[in-house]
Amino acid sequence: MEHFAGAEKWVPDKGGLRGLQAALPDCRGCDLWEYADQVVPGDGPARARLMLVGEQPGDVEDKQGTVFVGPAGRLLDKALAAAGIDRADVYLTNAVKHFRFEERGKRRIHKTPAVSHIVACNPWLTRELAVVKPSLVVVLGSVAARALLGTGFKVTQHRGERVELPDGTAAVPTVHPSSVIRSEEYRRDFGLFVDDLRVAAELLG
Repeated sequence: MEHFAGAEKWVPDKGGLRGLQAALPDCRGCDLWEYADQVVPGDGPARARLMLVGEQPGDVEDKQGTVFVGPAGRLLDKALAAAGIDRADVYLTNAVKHFRFEERGKRRIHKTPAVSHIVACNPWLTRELAVVKPSLVVVLGSVAARALLGTGFKVTQHRGERVELPDGTAAVPTVHPSSVIRSEEYRRDFGLFVDDLRVAAELLG
């Protein structure tokens, strides 16, 4: 496994979300910045009660520089609406801030971030949590779970349950919306995804 310097030296300890977003493009904590078009920061209210944490930007997000605007983002919008959650009230971000991919012809195909990428980028996510101070975090998929809940946590065993992050913040793990898109049982899995988001909505009250 590659070992990167990590993002600590680039993450500002003050300045709020604006300070974070301004500092992100300079991060050289791992090698992904060399290949991605741009860094993709989190987006949403600075004091959102609900934070959603995904894996990494996709191809569309990398090109636009905006979080959750590709196919997975559109499905997430649909699921949030079905669960009675207004996306405008949610802070959205990813465990890894650059797109990791492999090239196949002219296409860039998603490649799961390595553990070293997750670890290197974790100071950004930790700082986002400290600034936003959400009441609840929805953990979207295994990469986000690894970043927030540790290597031994299994989303499949605990999806839709209330758990706690190491700092005591309440969280609800569920699948990443991209897995619903790929599912051969789309209607069933979309419904289960919405059910998990409804649990989060109910916990927020």
